[in-house]
Amino acid sequence: MRITVFRRLMADEFGPGRAQVLSRDHVLSGLGGRTVDQALTAGIPAKEVWREVCDAFDVPRERR
Repeated sequence: MRITVFRRLMADEFGPGRAQVLSRDHVLSGLGGRTVDQALTAGIPAKEVWREVCDAFDVPRERR
């Protein structure tokens, strides 16, 4: 998954503003205690990051 696709999924799910705040500020234990932005910068694949976000925020299967 490309990061642009990931960002679009985040914006669609949470709204553009909240997606940006979540990416920057919310620490996810499934990402090694990193935020979304830190995980992507560290080279964790966007698809893996998206799965962790979906798990953390109970995104329904049909939108994963």
